[in-house]
Amino acid sequence: MNLHGAGLGLRREMLPSLLPNLPSEVDFWELAPENWIPMGGKFARQLRDCTSQATTIAHGLSLSIGSPDPLDIQFVKAVKTFLDDHNIQLYSEHLSYCSSEGHLYDLLPIPFTEEAVQHVVDRIKRVQDIIERPLVLENVSYYYQPHGQLTELEFILAVLDGADCQLLLDVNNLYVNSINHKYDAAQFLQALPSSRIALGHIAGHFDESEALKIDTHGDAVCEPVWSLLAQAYAVHGVFPTLLERDFNLPPMAELLGEVSRIKDIQETAAFHQASKRGEGKSA
Repeated sequence: MNLHGAGLGLRREMLPSLLPNLPSEVDFWELAPENWIPMGGKFARQLRDCTSQATTIAHGLSLSIGSPDPLDIQFVKAVKTFLDDHNIQLYSEHLSYCSSEGHLYDLLPIPFTEEAVQHVVDRIKRVQDIIERPLVLENVSYYYQPHGQLTELEFILAVLDGADCQLLLDVNNLYVNSINHKYDAAQFLQALPSSRIALGHIAGHFDESEALKIDTHGDAVCEPVWSLLAQAYAVHGVFPTLLERDFNLPPMAELLGEVSRIKDIQETAAFHQASKRGEGKSA
């Protein structure tokens, strides 16, 4: 799939302002299968209107890839059917878990251990076999650091390598974690393998204090996160990037303004990279 440019998360509350014709400023849309699989009638028709007009990708909420519970095979099969029905080729999920003897309604960090790496790798491979697509994993925000032998970065790299899968680089999560857990976001970026980055997310968060940021997807993207996105492009090249906004939805024009800013940063990064290549050739 040729995914490129800047995307926007699709929410049912947006539909009245989006249809009948999706805005051309958005290059691709992302939805959570769990929010749409149960829907019939009007919402199902509206979703079909959206997925038939534009490239659509899926970002799941409840796969719970790191859970100690058995993998929910019936759920994974339902997701595959949904992806097939809407010709969705890219399915991403959180490198976390949200179930343990029942659904927990939150995304919790997986302990950073070698045992957990192997557990997650095995489950990723099973999911990919069922959905017949790659499973792309997102770095998640977390507020309690699980005990383990590995750092967050080492854990992510081990999972990507062991499962031979790709990364959804959430730039806001990286920023939030770097503040909350006191590490250097730029060094973290440098250590990621460019070839593993399939796409990116960017979002707003809540400033609880100078030392505590809460990932909410309910605010505009702040300047340090925009700056970190530019750094990510400088290190890894331009990758498709999506704006997430889950609540406190502003007018569509405001969201499209943030989507346009993603494109502006992408264009600037692409220009600088092309200039460097040109300098290298002339030298």
